Amino acid sequence: MSHSPLLSLAVKAMDDKKAENIVALNMKGVSLIADYFVICHGNSDKQVQAIAHEIKKVMQEQDIDIKRLEGYDQARWVLIDIGDVVVHVFHKDERLYYNLEKLWGDAPIIELEGVLG
Repeated sequence: MSHSPLLSLAVKAMDDKKAENIVALNMKGVSLIADYFVICHGNSDKQVQAIAHEIKKVMQEQDIDIKRLEGYDQARWVLIDIGDVVVHVFHKDERLYYNLEKLWGDAPIIELEGVLG
């Protein structure tokens, strides 16, 4: 299955900063917000910021416009809107609390072996 180039770039950037439990949801037909949600977490404020910073850097290097980046300073839940892909970088505790995977349980999970492999 081929993936969105934005999805692949985001997932690889997350993986480069050792993001934990990366999950991609196919939001097509489930939400009008985006085609894909990508969710991960870091185990510290610094790691959450490092993951978000890497995603921003990779997108800028590819001349991809980041439409919105919120939550970076607090480093508890950073939301990065890159158009068809919305990235959620959580601190571990917040990820458990908000549980977006369950909230958007109707969305199919995308296999990422091809992206990371």
